[in-house]
Amino acid sequence: MPASLTYTIDTATQTVACKSVLTVGRDKSCDIVLVDLMVSRNHAMIRRIGNSDYYLIDGGSSNGSYINQHRVTTPKLLKHGDRITIGGFEFLFEQEKQEVAVMDNICLLETIVDANPEIKRITILVADIRGFTSLSERVPIRTLTVMMNTWFNEVSDVIINNNGIVDKFIGDCVFARWEAAEDERSTVLNALKAAKAIDTVTQNLNQDFEEVPEQLHIGVGINTGAASVGIGVDQTALGDAVNIAFRLESATKLLGRDIVLSESTYRHLPKALWQSSAQKIKVKGKRDSLRIVAFDFGQVDAILAMVRKNS
Repeated sequence: MPASLTYTIDTATQTVACKSVLTVGRDKSCDIVLVDLMVSRNHAMIRRIGNSDYYLIDGGSSNGSYINQHRVTTPKLLKHGDRITIGGFEFLFEQEKQEVAVMDNICLLETIVDANPEIKRITILVADIRGFTSLSERVPIRTLTVMMNTWFNEVSDVIINNNGIVDKFIGDCVFARWEAAEDERSTVLNALKAAKAIDTVTQNLNQDFEEVPEQLHIGVGINTGAASVGIGVDQTALGDAVNIAFRLESATKLLGRDIVLSESTYRHLPKALWQSSAQKIKVKGKRDSLRIVAFDFGQVDAILAMVRKNS
């Protein structure tokens, strides 16, 4: 859905449409140039994820970017009516709502809205940075902001390059999905490739941000199942399959492993890879135990190599 920023400069009100990436700063190469010494050269950007989600990303600016008077340290999903403050400028973020078609001869009080959800078989990946809350208390805010926005941008590219869809970012966590009803196996393999690549992105942060006091690690949960997709204004996926993926990611902490896959996911891999390592675990919100396998990132390349060999 189209979105825009409205702001006032030199008493003139301007409205700028949000494209896939919209940059804001003092540098003349920015899409919106702000002549204000409180504004950094490349202060912030708005990046579209999917068809309708717009995130504000601070570029590690000296004075910060704010949404509704709250400073942004991790990418934040924008909502219609949000007010963004950058230096001495305030921007109004607006996003058109989906229109509901109504036949002319039907009374407005009797408008019928189609509430039937679209159900699809999808593979869901949830990846989360370990210990981020305690880390954020010990890292300077500018370093934390630059680091997380680097992670956000590179992880987005990883998901897209592996044919996935970024559903949303939730703080230090990414929720992505793959849809391929006729080739479910490919969704699992692409999710595994993405998991390995996200780990590489995270490990690179350890080298690029030496002031961070501890090694960054992620945990990943992957599940395959039926979910309602395209729900709400952010076009998200909902359902038990999504909830399980989040529970599997949490289980990596208890199991001391990097990736946990559900049975509906790992059965698409060669049997030799999981036959002896499958186990049952209990997760919050589920009465019955789940059958899972757990791997470390060091095993993923070997898994993918075996898959290629058996193809």
